[in-house]
Formats: sequence, structure tokens, C-alpha cells
Amino acid sequence: MKTDSTDDPRTDVQTASDPCQTNRDHVEYVGMHVDDRPVVLNLTEHERLAPDRSLDLIRQSRPGFEWGDTGSGSAQLACGLLLDYTDDEAVASQHYIQFRDDVVSQLECSGPANCWHLTGDDIEAALASVTGHEALTPDGGTPTPSLPVNWSAVNRSERTVFQRRDIDHYVVLGEGTEEWLLLLCAQGDRAYPAPLDIRTVPIEEDPAPAVRELVAESNDLVEPEENA
Repeated sequence: MKTDSTDDPRTDVQTASDPCQTNRDHVEYVGMHVDDRPVVLNLTEHERLAPDRSLDLIRQSRPGFEWGDTGSGSAQLACGLLLDYTDDEAVASQHYIQFRDDVVSQLECSGPANCWHLTGDDIEAALASVTGHEALTPDGGTPTPSLPVNWSAVNRSERTVFQRRDIDHYVVLGEGTEEWLLLLCAQGDRAYPAPLDIRTVPIEEDPAPAVRELVAESNDLVEPEENA
């Protein structure tokens, strides 16, 4: 069904009386559904934000953008917004999950134009928050602020591994097609680590909370040494 131009939300969002009016001093994005399809605009650049560039970086949702939940479409939009706003692939790939959870999941279409909008100030505030949370990534065995002091991340070429310093406990994080696979295992006197707990997390979700849960489980099983 074709949409008459007088009823098109893209006409409404650019009127002087509308709350989604472009602020010329700041970047502003607006989103709405047109003919049941999600449309996201960069009003400052007078351009439609397409998912193509973000899909080259993070392929969470082939159909494209969505918002208002923590699904794959919202993850793709979070990546697209950060990539467009910062023009920095490292920032977008590292922080899009947290940005989805904190910001994109809360977006909803409202007001006379039935749209949502984000300003550059909104994105800057969100980035200031998410960059304060250090991602769980291999770092050569140095302590990781988001883990207890007796744990550190270690380098492995084929997977992410977190190692306990006081005993031979490990958390191994593997990325599958649809799920993260997390194993808490113990080496001890065995030739191969024995699994103590196994968990899976949907691939679109941040695995960091599950890693921290398994780390806490290890520390509950065997109390950390005082000097760890």
C-alpha cells in the first residue's frame, strides 16, 4: 500500500511544531514504521540509515533494524547507530550490545509523528556509561576489572579463556552459530580439563554476565586463597 505524502511520518518529523524536529546544533536520529517497515533517518545529514554498513561489521539481523527489545534487530540498529555516529568500528563492535540493552531496547514510537528520536547528546551520555564497563576479552593474563582479583584473561588463538590464579580452574568461552558455549572446568591432575558446569547463551546476548556467574561459582566451590 502506498503512503500519501501528506500522511508520511517523514513529513511530520521535519515540521517546526513537532517534538522530533531536527536540532541543527546536534546529530539527531529518528525512527518510525512506514508501511510496517522500520525506517531510521539521520536528520542532520538528511539521509536514511541503512543496515548495510553495520552488517559488514556485525551480522546480527539480515532483515535489518528494529528497536524496543533486546533482539537481533535491535542489536543491528545499536551497531548501526554507533558506527554512523562515531565512524569507529572498534567502538561500535565493542559496545553495541550494551548500547542495545541500555538505549535501543527502550526506544518506542510515540507523539504526533509516532516516532522515536535520539540526539548526539543522548548517544554521548550512553557511551560515557558503556565505556566505563570493560569488556571481558583476552588481555595476556593481566587482571580484568570486571572479574575478581584471583582471575585473569589469557590469550588463546582459537577461543577466549579466563584462568583462576590460585587453582587450576578455567572458564572457556566459545562462539557458535546460534549460541555462546561457556564451560567452567578444572585441570587438577588430569591430562584434560574436566567440566564443572556448562552453560549456553543466545549469540545475540552479551556473554559477560554468564562468565561472571561461572567465576563466582568457582570461587564458591573453592574459596580463594588470601594472597590470590
